[in-house]
Amino acid sequence: MKKVRSALALLSVAALLASCSMTLPVAATSNPVGGKVGMASGTVYLGLFAFDADASIRTAAKNGGITKIATVDMKTSNTLNLIYTYETIVTGE
Repeated sequence: MKKVRSALALLSVAALLASCSMTLPVAATSNPVGGKVGMASGTVYLGLFAFDADASIRTAAKNGGITKIATVDMKTSNTLNLIYTYETIVTGE
């Protein structure tokens, strides 16, 4: 019984410390991909609070010095289902 209880406790702790990340395509244009990459991100706490969060496509393009956008990807990460990070990744020229 102690082994089962210990195994369940270990699995519970592992589940709480786990995080997940996923990157998905959002948009693509006919512009060449080019060598520039721009990123913008924002973090949301408890699903309610976001301080100075700007993960917009415009900000990502500006950060990468991109004037002709080729692709846009969105990366979403969460930790403990309490802290969510959204990152926009833009490529182009």
